[in-house]
Amino acid sequence: MRPYDIAKPVLFSLPAETAHSAVHGLLEAAQGTPIAAAMADRYTVSDDRLAASAFGQSFDNPVGVAAGFDKNATVPNALGAMGFGFAEVGGVTAEPQAGNARPRMFRLREDDGIINRMGLNNEGAAAVGERLAKTDAPFPLGVNIAKSEHVGTSGAPADYRETYEHVAEGGDFFVVNVSCPNSQGFEELQNRDAMTAIFAELQDAGAAPLLVKLSPDLPEPAVEDTLDLVTELDLDGVVATNTTTERPEGLRSPNASETGGLSGKPIEDRATDMVQFVAERVDVPVVGVGGVASAEGAYQKIRAGASLVQLYTGLVYEGPSLARDINEGLLDLLERDGFDSVEDAVGADL
Repeated sequence: MRPYDIAKPVLFSLPAETAHSAVHGLLEAAQGTPIAAAMADRYTVSDDRLAASAFGQSFDNPVGVAAGFDKNATVPNALGAMGFGFAEVGGVTAEPQAGNARPRMFRLREDDGIINRMGLNNEGAAAVGERLAKTDAPFPLGVNIAKSEHVGTSGAPADYRETYEHVAEGGDFFVVNVSCPNSQGFEELQNRDAMTAIFAELQDAGAAPLLVKLSPDLPEPAVEDTLDLVTELDLDGVVATNTTTERPEGLRSPNASETGGLSGKPIEDRATDMVQFVAERVDVPVVGVGGVASAEGAYQKIRAGASLVQLYTGLVYEGPSLARDINEGLLDLLERDGFDSVEDAVGADL
């Protein structure tokens, strides 16, 4: 039995957000201690076949932590000790935000999913930027930049720029979030004119590498419009996808009726399909996120065109050994299929 199999019932007896905060506290306390060194020995998989390159960054392995897990950039070193190849912190907004009222995070235990309506709660760009500048992360660190809730569409470009300027020093790449389903005003950003203005402002500020995070709820023509902009504006990558407000048939959990963004196993296939849709239409790296909780799931996204994958909900259900388990499994799958490296497998199904 894994240690997490013992801890999981205790954590699951707590409200989801309370459990998340408790885990965060433990990870933060472990950083810089012998515990973190022991974690790294246990969870790190070192193998050149796992190495990946994307948007000018080098990754020891392709498995990262998605935005939302470490909103305020407090535990990147602990995530490195857990064997991840990168992490994306945030979403970060220009001003501190409390987010929506609790409860705002719900486990779908029967479905291996989570619904959240957190509302981009974070300490604000100045605080996060100061912390990032002092962080010597063991891997590339992305920053998810989002719109402040009180800012309208016309003020969004300046708002994104303000956030970027605070976090610029400590980030290795920057993901523009125009697709958060749990905060007001994001729907109006998901059109050509609004996105063009935001990216132009960020590029004027020197933001690079610059990626866009897509919503799985956009109709196909709107996705194609966004991907046209990726090419026209010479963006560096695409993150596919965010959580969804839609509810697939067959969900068994009573929490499925909660409002918010759904993540985890129920959106895995849909997210993989989106990865392939994007990879067929752009010549920039794609980061695949949505339902990754196993080596097989990560490998499907890689073969569909993802240079890197991210996860969050999988950690809740599988525990701290997940990055190691995925990386070890990826090596087996590469060997099975005759690939010399993860990079050789990217887009194999296209």
